[in-house]
Amino acid sequence: MNITTQAVQIGLEWDTRTGSVSVPIYQTATFRHPGLGQSTGFDYSRSGNPTRQTLEDGIARLDGGARGFAYSSGMAAIANLLLLFSSGDHIVVTEDLYGGTCRLFDKVFNQYGLQFTYVDTSDIGKITAAIRPETKAVFVESLTNPLLKFADIPALAHVCRERNLLLIVDNTFLTPYLLKPLDLGADITIYSASKYLAGHNDTIAGLVVVKEPQLAERVYFQQNSAGAVLGPQDSWLVIRGIKTLGVRLDRQQENAFKLACWLKGHPRIARVHYPGLAEHPHHERMNDQARGYGAMIAFEVDNPALVEQILLKTRLISFAESLGGVESLMTFPEVQTHADIPPELRASLGINNVLLRFSVGIEDCDDLIEDLSQALES
Repeated sequence: MNITTQAVQIGLEWDTRTGSVSVPIYQTATFRHPGLGQSTGFDYSRSGNPTRQTLEDGIARLDGGARGFAYSSGMAAIANLLLLFSSGDHIVVTEDLYGGTCRLFDKVFNQYGLQFTYVDTSDIGKITAAIRPETKAVFVESLTNPLLKFADIPALAHVCRERNLLLIVDNTFLTPYLLKPLDLGADITIYSASKYLAGHNDTIAGLVVVKEPQLAERVYFQQNSAGAVLGPQDSWLVIRGIKTLGVRLDRQQENAFKLACWLKGHPRIARVHYPGLAEHPHHERMNDQARGYGAMIAFEVDNPALVEQILLKTRLISFAESLGGVESLMTFPEVQTHADIPPELRASLGINNVLLRFSVGIEDCDDLIEDLSQALES
């Protein structure tokens, strides 16, 4: 069955009593037992809630995993996964990672003895060189934030299998609609569901999908123990959003390609990062492994003074953090999403004072081009 159809059908099988086509919001903390030693399958909403389970089962089906897990945010999802590891363990990580993830690694989990090495995870040689005897996992973004490098997941999976390492893939930018890392050999996928999956800039949520049942049981133990679960209202919002994932991403990708081509030809734009462009270094790799290129663009202007001008003059494109919603958003990574990365590292990665990150929405593309055009005028 096509993934678009699977997404639309999430929750339809749940309410057999009334036939509701929208899964109910089970706004309850606890559930009555039918008898001593008996359970309906639900006891307490931290351990399991029917609305949340519908979402968790749905994302597991879309991603091809044994089990899904829903958390109160994407960062909560990553933090919960790190509880799988012990003091002294080492993880190889994508170097141009979302700044909030770096903060979690370096300023929270470092103090508990976890060690992290940052490398260009689009380069297999650099990953293998970073692996140590105490390495337990490789953590990558399938499409990096904000420079849009694409990881070679089958090659990474081969390296991890040979060394008995977990391969964890943050697939937020591509979603299962465009890429299924578990089918390519990954063990765990992570999503900031606030982004494309929910798709309307109206909720905060995180999702995890685990390939194998035994590992899934370990993840469930940590989820239930730590308790950073997604509430039923937000679970319902994410379910609702996922139902339109395919049509939204189709439109967003179409817009992104047109905008990337337009930006590339503009005299005030020095460089465009978009994997849908043939000159992108990982364009062919994405052709082989993904169903599309996503709807994120990063671009560099020719003068730092233009950054503030664009952010303040655009009328349709909002100067706001986050991404993946139906509305177009733009951020300045150096001082916003990646401010927690040390300045010298930001500079070496190319996250500089002329780089803007553009989350392309579903507006009419000609209107977005006109908005950018007037914002770029002196």
